[in-house]
Amino acid sequence: MTIEINNESAEAVDEARVLALASFALDKLRIHPNAELAIQFVNEDAMTTLHVQWMDEPGPTDVLSFPMDELRPGNDLELSEPGLLGDIVICPQVAAAQAISAGHETINEVLLLATHGILHLLGYDHAEPDEEKEMFGLQRDILTAFYESELN
Repeated sequence: MTIEINNESAEAVDEARVLALASFALDKLRIHPNAELAIQFVNEDAMTTLHVQWMDEPGPTDVLSFPMDELRPGNDLELSEPGLLGDIVICPQVAAAQAISAGHETINEVLLLATHGILHLLGYDHAEPDEEKEMFGLQRDILTAFYESELN
């Protein structure tokens, strides 16, 4: 699996841990080893520009996902198709503010946003209550399993 991480923000990000989480999540979701993913960290100005351009909403947001090949998760019998998952863009400054509100470390917010972004790339959404329950439940399960794997 190819996962590229590029930090264009002025904030320090534990890229190794983000890479480990992304690899873990893609493995759990049974994504083909030949799939490609890009994660980019940008400052608030760059995120604001993207947010206005793609979502027609003002100000910076925490995470945006740009799917490419519309891949879907695999299952116990087969992996997903190979291809380009797409790009995830995360704003560490927004993540830091959200982490304070949530009462946890910034890296935990960044890992949550990366997981959230991956799920969006794979077609999950949270516009409807049943979709939100499924997506947020899967997001929680992936993060919980990842944190447990770090302890072993």
